[in-house]
Amino acid sequence: MCVMDMNRERRNTMTTLSIVEARNRLAEAINRVSYGGERVVLARRGKPVAALISTEDLALLQKLEDAEDVRAATKVLKEYDRNVKR
Repeated sequence: MCVMDMNRERRNTMTTLSIVEARNRLAEAINRVSYGGERVVLARRGKPVAALISTEDLALLQKLEDAEDVRAATKVLKEYDRNVKR
């Protein structure tokens, strides 16, 4: 149980690297994301421009987007049905 808590804590870790730092330390950044569960934000001139996330986080993001698409489609279909029945 303690291991899970440590993993959860680690998963919430987000590191910001400049594009130059990321280029010089790409292998390390990838390892931190894939094995450490961290998220790495890439910044240009101090502004976030991209992020490295684990494949697990990407899958979760895709599921959330899919669920939102289904909700939006359902809403449109209900509105269509209401308009057709008038």
